Amino acid sequence: MKLAAQEQMLPGESLPEKFEAAVAAGWDAIELRGGAGDSFRQRLPELQAAQRAGVVMPTVCVEMTYFIGDFDAERRADAVRSMSTLISVIGELAGRGAMTPASWGMFSRRLPPFVPPRSEEEDRAVLVDALGVLGTVAQRAGTEIYLEPLNRYEDHMVNRLEQAVSLITEVGLPSVKVVADFFHMDIEEVDISRSLTATAPYLGHVQVSDSNRLEPGAGHLDWTPALHTLDAIGYDGYLALESRLSGPVEDVLAPSARFLRSYGAR
Repeated sequence: MKLAAQEQMLPGESLPEKFEAAVAAGWDAIELRGGAGDSFRQRLPELQAAQRAGVVMPTVCVEMTYFIGDFDAERRADAVRSMSTLISVIGELAGRGAMTPASWGMFSRRLPPFVPPRSEEEDRAVLVDALGVLGTVAQRAGTEIYLEPLNRYEDHMVNRLEQAVSLITEVGLPSVKVVADFFHMDIEEVDISRSLTATAPYLGHVQVSDSNRLEPGAGHLDWTPALHTLDAIGYDGYLALESRLSGPVEDVLAPSARFLRSYGAR
């Protein structure tokens, strides 16, 4: 089991300091966060120096207010350009990949006005086009792009793993894969283990948080069958912590790592 924690939650001023804190708490790597425009590329000297110092940084999660499925064409195009930068930079670091949702907080069919301004067919065309562009960038960079399903209250387009797989198979590029996030799966999947098994050929990355979006062990999610399933399907990537914390990071990071490792070993 390989564990990563996102950089913004780790104590320390520099990436080496954050990595030292992560390792001391039982985590193996740092998941980076990347913003819009050229901001992530501007960090490349810092990231390369951290890598030379031994910091393990396998993945980057996009941190923006608009995404590749945005209703606005200009914002959508900028999101694709920004994601292309994240992919290229993580490739230069020999990382595994960069991840994005279709959108976040843009529209929900579960909240008024309930009917989005774009049809399902138009949603799909937009996402297939964007993922095709990003998948090609990822192939050239020697890395991958990961599409993350979000729950129904945060996105109206891609909520379940099977929906992400459907888009990925239409794109037809091996560099485009799925992120499985336990918080979202707990809301949307009927059977998490069954969904993970069905998604196995397309599963590129996993993010972990509990049923209440706190760190693993702070909610009521049943981790045992899900972690056993990841082992059974041969998932060899990281489990990356993306959550809020139930207390000070110094108090919760190590217990959460121990919690995941103990459940994964049963």
